Amino acid sequence: MSLKPKPNYPIPEETQRVAQAAFSKGNVYVRVVDAMGTLYHDEQFTDLFPRRGQPAASPARLALVTVLQYAEGLSDRQAADAVRGRIDWKYVLGLELTDTGFDHTVLSEFRSRLAAGDAAFRLLESLLSVADENGLVKTRGRQRTDSTHVLAAVRVLNRLERVGETLRATLNALAVVAPEWLQAFVPSDWHDRYNRRVENYHLPKSEQKRQALAATIGTDGFQLLDAIDNDSDLPWLAEVPAVKTLRRVWEEQYTIVKDKPVWRKIKAMSSPATLTASPYDPEARYTTKRSTSWVGYKVHLTETCDDDTPNLITHVLTTPATTPDDNQVAVIHSALAKRKRLPAEHLVDKGYTDAQEFVSSKHDYGVTLVGPVSNDPSWQARADEGYDKSQFHFD
Repeated sequence: MSLKPKPNYPIPEETQRVAQAAFSKGNVYVRVVDAMGTLYHDEQFTDLFPRRGQPAASPARLALVTVLQYAEGLSDRQAADAVRGRIDWKYVLGLELTDTGFDHTVLSEFRSRLAAGDAAFRLLESLLSVADENGLVKTRGRQRTDSTHVLAAVRVLNRLERVGETLRATLNALAVVAPEWLQAFVPSDWHDRYNRRVENYHLPKSEQKRQALAATIGTDGFQLLDAIDNDSDLPWLAEVPAVKTLRRVWEEQYTIVKDKPVWRKIKAMSSPATLTASPYDPEARYTTKRSTSWVGYKVHLTETCDDDTPNLITHVLTTPATTPDDNQVAVIHSALAKRKRLPAEHLVDKGYTDAQEFVSSKHDYGVTLVGPVSNDPSWQARADEGYDKSQFHFD
């Protein structure tokens, strides 16, 4: 789809008249647009569309629908229905009351373009730029950061499910990129073994049979990797992402004993935080934070928190679930500095604070980091006996 950008989308007179009558006591979306004006422009997204092809829906409007959709927790279908049927949405989007909107699949296509073009941050940055122009982000004010968990869109797999599903995912990937090679290689009994999703419900119940199945799957995986490594005609097969994931999972889960693959003993395995949790999202990790355990990622949200302005998110950072919070303070400050949005005071919880961060934040960025420090973990401090750190002072 090609983009034919328009400079703006003024609100039709009939839409204004009906909206003002319908929302005589006010509406948050109407007030935002009246106060801040146009939030997105087609020109911001021209690089995401080809120059030729069928005309695309307005990316400025799709960006705004994406924000409204997130604000209300709507599915794509519900958001498309809101565009067709809600007066406040038509007002914000500058649509005629008779406009029939668009098919809900357009929203997922737009998000795919944002992701492929690494352009998702434009939605936040554009809103913040408008907020800056309207004086809603105070220069050198106060901001706060906290993190929360993000669940990966994968199942939680036990060891046997993990290796079985990893091999199945690899076979499916090879069936797409090298179908003839795979058909010539795969033994006939593999189809029965890997033709459906590997689920614990269908797996053997006795430990002896589970061990035997693990060894069979391990042998099949090593056989596939050997065939790929020894094929000089298709050396690129080893670079297929699913094959790389298979190799990594087999290194994590198996060891060779007397020329046969067996489970690695738990004590010989890496930390669970470093293991591949799912072949469908190799970067997702298992971790625990206080009473919460999850497989996925961690998102760090930074927002303004001055008393005389609205609270606005100024930065979003996603990391693997196992990355410590205090490693991200400098990353957040660096990103805020590039956009001239550094706070004077930065409020954080205990996960972000250590001595180095207090010093470097002030020295490198002129930011006062405010937050509780960790307790002394020594036995002296816990038992309140002997000499703990509080007994020693620099002269």
